[in-house]
Amino acid sequence: MPVTELPSPSPPHPSSRSLKRLDWFIFLVADVQTGFGPFVAVYLTSQQWTQIEIGLVLTVAGLVSLLGQIPGGALVDAVRSERVVAAVAVTLIAISAMVYATFPIFPAVLLAATLHAAASCVLGPAIAAISLGLVGHAAIGERFGRNARFASIGAGLSAAVMGGFGYFFSPQAVFFVTAALLVPTLLVLRGVAAAEIDPERAHGNLPEMRTGKPPVDLRSLLSKRALLVFGCCILLFHLANAAMLPLMGSVLTTRSGQWATVLIGACIVGPQIVVALFSPWVGRQAQRIGRKPLLIAGFAALPIRGLLLATVSDPYLLVAVQLLDGLTAAVMSVMVPLTIADLTRGSGRFNLTQGVVGTMMGVGASISPTFAGYMSDTFSSSVAFMGLAAVALCALATVWFLMPETRPAADDLRTHPSGDGCRSSSSSP
Repeated sequence: MPVTELPSPSPPHPSSRSLKRLDWFIFLVADVQTGFGPFVAVYLTSQQWTQIEIGLVLTVAGLVSLLGQIPGGALVDAVRSERVVAAVAVTLIAISAMVYATFPIFPAVLLAATLHAAASCVLGPAIAAISLGLVGHAAIGERFGRNARFASIGAGLSAAVMGGFGYFFSPQAVFFVTAALLVPTLLVLRGVAAAEIDPERAHGNLPEMRTGKPPVDLRSLLSKRALLVFGCCILLFHLANAAMLPLMGSVLTTRSGQWATVLIGACIVGPQIVVALFSPWVGRQAQRIGRKPLLIAGFAALPIRGLLLATVSDPYLLVAVQLLDGLTAAVMSVMVPLTIADLTRGSGRFNLTQGVVGTMMGVGASISPTFAGYMSDTFSSSVAFMGLAAVALCALATVWFLMPETRPAADDLRTHPSGDGCRSSSSSP
């Protein structure tokens, strides 16, 4: 089939140096963000904080994170340098860590938690935008797979390292380490060549759309049926998924006693290994066979996991069942941003849409623990797992019957060669 010639730039050819620096940037960002996980509660408890005070800080941070998703995505779409946004966000997170470490008083920690949550709202979209701006739409599936791999490796290794610092020194040391990571993170980010990040591609535009046409407004974006269906799928998915690991932690604690902490650690590290191994493969397969089959596979693993957690009683088998979470995470970490990139192709609203979908994630994840806790206290943990599995089945049915395939047709990609990535969808890494 003949290729239509368009007065547009050549396909993106990011240098190997920029791509490798992006790998390391994502790895280090995962390291930085790990310091704000469960270590916050451990540290504040060691500072004689009450559980009410800790809960209030975490709740405020969660609300800021939820409400800031859409404005954060809109901000990334509005700027012309995603590298600057990412650098400022990482710097603010490092400042937050220093505040935690040096001023563990309620007003300062509340401010730091708010600052960290707000910075995280733009950091995720900025990384996705840099990725899309570097490689274009045709290669973005594999790129998102690499992003997921390095984020998973970084989170797993840093959790072990920071846990060691907290054990051998003090919980406060975790936040000093987090702040110190700012320097290598910014140095690595600087190695991603700004000239290789196309701002039009980074915002979801096609490269030939350089006429000053304004991007699609939010109302028009939300009128897209496929996007609304996808948002509902994501909400249901996180409603079913968010409470499974904490609920399983409670079950393991009652059944395993002193081994509970070790088993929970295995439940966290095991899925991270699965994500690191399989996420690049997911990105390649998404380009080859389409998005919907992989979405169905990822969503199908969740109700199976819920049903197994409801029926399996052996603690060690529960850890094995938790590996299904790695399969799901490998799919979702790639397919969520990839599907958003498909749905916003040519709109200039890739990052705003990430914020919209991120808000749906936050809503589902916020409701999930309350739903599971009520089911567990009123009936039993097995019934709670069954309830979560039922929600997961609804999410799977929504994907299966209502979600369309979003992969651009091959003819469409050939018609817009400058929108393609630096390699074809059938390329090997």
